[in-house]
Amino acid sequence: MSMRQGRERLVVIGGDAAGMSAASQARRRKGAEELEIVAFERGRFTSFSACGIPYWVGGAVPGRDDLIARTPEEHRARGIDLRLRTEVTEIDVPGQRVRARDVGSGAESWTSYDKLVIATGARPVRPELPGADAPGVHGVQTLEDGQALLDTLARTQGRRAVVVGAGYIGVEMAEALIDRGFEVTVVNRGREPMSTLDPDMGRLVHRAMEGLGITMVNRAEVTKILTGEDGRVRAVATQHAEYPADVVVLGIGVRPETALARAAGLPLGAHGGLLTDLAMRVRGHENIWAGGDCVEVLNLVSGQEQYVPLGTHANKHGQVIGANAGGGYATFPGVVGTAVSKVCDLEIARTGLREKDARRVGLEFEAVTIESTSRAGYYPGASPMTVKMLAERRTGRLLGVQIVGREGAAKRVDIAAVALTARLTVEQMTALDLGYAPPFSPVWDPVLVAARKAAQRVRGN
Repeated sequence: MSMRQGRERLVVIGGDAAGMSAASQARRRKGAEELEIVAFERGRFTSFSACGIPYWVGGAVPGRDDLIARTPEEHRARGIDLRLRTEVTEIDVPGQRVRARDVGSGAESWTSYDKLVIATGARPVRPELPGADAPGVHGVQTLEDGQALLDTLARTQGRRAVVVGAGYIGVEMAEALIDRGFEVTVVNRGREPMSTLDPDMGRLVHRAMEGLGITMVNRAEVTKILTGEDGRVRAVATQHAEYPADVVVLGIGVRPETALARAAGLPLGAHGGLLTDLAMRVRGHENIWAGGDCVEVLNLVSGQEQYVPLGTHANKHGQVIGANAGGGYATFPGVVGTAVSKVCDLEIARTGLREKDARRVGLEFEAVTIESTSRAGYYPGASPMTVKMLAERRTGRLLGVQIVGREGAAKRVDIAAVALTARLTVEQMTALDLGYAPPFSPVWDPVLVAARKAAQRVRGN
């Protein structure tokens, strides 16, 4: 222990979900007289919901501050020395110190640590394309990004928007731009939008997007972003066509922000994320932890490391890290890959493995798809729902579920998430005692209908 008035120092790099959850949890466990906490954040905001940015841009969330869970002042009031607009530029692992630069003044200084938390998050994928940095081209990762996009939307004369990519962010931003009165084209490299689904389920999302008035261009690779005489974006070009654009949003996804960790020689996985143990310690380093969008996590279904940047995981990572850094004990066992989204009133959900995931890890499986309704068929408001389920061929173990439907569809995936975590078979799932009344479900819940069909398929082989 360093003898700074008998206190240890915990340094946190990154002031969003994982970093500040870790700092807050560590502070709850150890008071300021025992543990000094210094947190560096290169932006202006802390503890904000990046997941909420599309809804703010679209107008469903009124203002930026609604997305901030805890302000810098609130963190400081709890005894955390939070330094905004300060970017860590180097981690000296042998020397147990970090170098930080004030973004405004450029001044640099070293800060030593006894314990270190790396929560550097993710960065949007910006393609290496001509024109990708032109005015009017936006990534959407931070509140600053969201504000910059809103500013562009407010002053743009034209009303044509192109979204590049059709994952969660791309689909949600397309809807937000429709809500803002723009004509929207989505250019997507894959066969269908939402590559986290199998293409047959992605097709349902495709239809819903077209129903909103969004033009979907699939199997298209963007080759360059064209600019006008004023230097601003004017179109997006693919191999075969040009799509006029007054604003472009990049929704291609994110990558772990691990340049600092790489330079420091810390272990990274196949996806570029930091590798940790169950206690979220960076492998091989007793006093360094990492969490949030900069780490890889264990997929409990496939048994392989996976990159899953989601706020739910980041907050859990922070709780685990803070408990351990604060002298307690906690673990994060892994994920099953659950995610939900929506396009207008179409709800989209998935958990576990897709067909190509199962094939990649060598699993033999049966896949079934069923059509059902959200409520008893005779009850007002019943709407159609499609459930796809994958089960391991010989054992019947549940491998994955995808659900696309209207009201009440998405959160049904939580049943499957629990079943995956408990390693239930589809046969065991058919006996689950789920809640039933006509306003909520048919007598056989759609997830259980799919489980019955999958169990029959497994038994037949």
